[in-house]
Amino acid sequence: MDATLRALNRFGLGARRGERQKIGDGRQWLRAQLDGGPPSLAPPDGVTPTAIGEALRAIRMAGQGNDQERRQARRHVVEMSQAEMHAALTARITTERPFVERLVAFWSNHLCVSTGSKIIVAPLAGSYEREVIRAHVLGRFEDMVLASAKHPAMLVYLDNFQSIGPTSRGAGAGQRNNGQRRGLNENYARELLELHTLGVNGGYTQQDVQELAKILTGWTINGLNGPGARLQRANQRRSRAEARQRRAEAGPIEFAFIDLLHEPGTKTVLGQRYSQGGIEEGERAIRALCRHPSTAQFIATKLVTHFVSDEPPAAAVDRVARVFRSTDGDLKAVARALVDDPEAWREDARKFRTPQDWFVAVLRALGASDATPNAPVVLRQLRQPVWSPAAPKGFGDALQEWADPDSLLNRGELARTLARLPAMRALDPQSLADVVDVPASNPLHAMLADTSIAAPERIALAVAGPAFQWR
Repeated sequence: MDATLRALNRFGLGARRGERQKIGDGRQWLRAQLDGGPPSLAPPDGVTPTAIGEALRAIRMAGQGNDQERRQARRHVVEMSQAEMHAALTARITTERPFVERLVAFWSNHLCVSTGSKIIVAPLAGSYEREVIRAHVLGRFEDMVLASAKHPAMLVYLDNFQSIGPTSRGAGAGQRNNGQRRGLNENYARELLELHTLGVNGGYTQQDVQELAKILTGWTINGLNGPGARLQRANQRRSRAEARQRRAEAGPIEFAFIDLLHEPGTKTVLGQRYSQGGIEEGERAIRALCRHPSTAQFIATKLVTHFVSDEPPAAAVDRVARVFRSTDGDLKAVARALVDDPEAWREDARKFRTPQDWFVAVLRALGASDATPNAPVVLRQLRQPVWSPAAPKGFGDALQEWADPDSLLNRGELARTLARLPAMRALDPQSLADVVDVPASNPLHAMLADTSIAAPERIALAVAGPAFQWR
């Protein structure tokens, strides 16, 4: 096992040709990436908070218009979403801090939203990754989870923006357009417990889900004329307050806590009582969940599964969990613990590349300077579209989920397409041996040197072959 390639491929996003000789000690190279600031990423041109708000309100208005207006409004939102996806993929392909970008992708998948679930989520997913994941990827876990809980993308994705306390002051006025009454929505509370913090075996009950959902009532959004906006207008005379609310419904889509929707009274989650306290109830509850021992074990297991093996070694999980607990969820310290863990550097520790991993690694190996314009479409064909898992648990990264014959055939066909691009004509196929960890006796070396095989075929065979499927 080549430790430098393990650092580049397992912890990073794929080795570039010639990079192995430049980085020196692989572990030190990884640790050094953690010492920089948060990996910021500018939004694409024209994708501002105000522009997103206007586009989403246009979607709502188009629902009352003709087919052409609906198509135009939807097309604009999709274009924004694809621009965000292209920017995020380009960052992965070109970054000089690939370990940090892998961490961004990991946490974005852990606290996932899905653009395929609701059209409203589509243009918000990019800002979600920037403001929630990138801003906190080297910070504290509880700060990341709190930012996630308050971001419009998550509030809409898991429906908390329309959750109303059953005995709140706004309960009677909360009605859907069809006349049915809105009420308590448990979706986000359940996933917060099961998928974001404690894990499915973390010791919570259905009663805990219901109580947490009540704590989080009133956590909603401005900008889309949701239940909070309608209730506030119904409960206030024409005044400066109403004028402020109307301005909020014309600006960016933003988090808002609306006390009218909040369930009053004391609630109990995991045996801990939360007295009535408005937004602070939810903040206290989320921080308590993030500091719970079950959360440390669940997060450590998921991280070790991603960075070490589909069957995570118990000793490695315990070591990472211990760091998580002792540092109050310091994600930089946790990432450093993963680099330092001996299990990650064992010869037999292998991880199969997911479609996104494979695609990004291919483009890095081929020297691409950005993502191809149709990259989001390509990843959808490979069954792992950006920010669009089929369920709130996110995409899996185990061998059994991605190594089926059809998936491998799709990789082979895409590899041939990329290898025939004009930009590949100057690429020496033999240089690709530098990015895969195989011994000198492996037939890959002879194949890459065999000039009787056309250069595009050798390039395609290198990135679609068995050795390149592993990181």
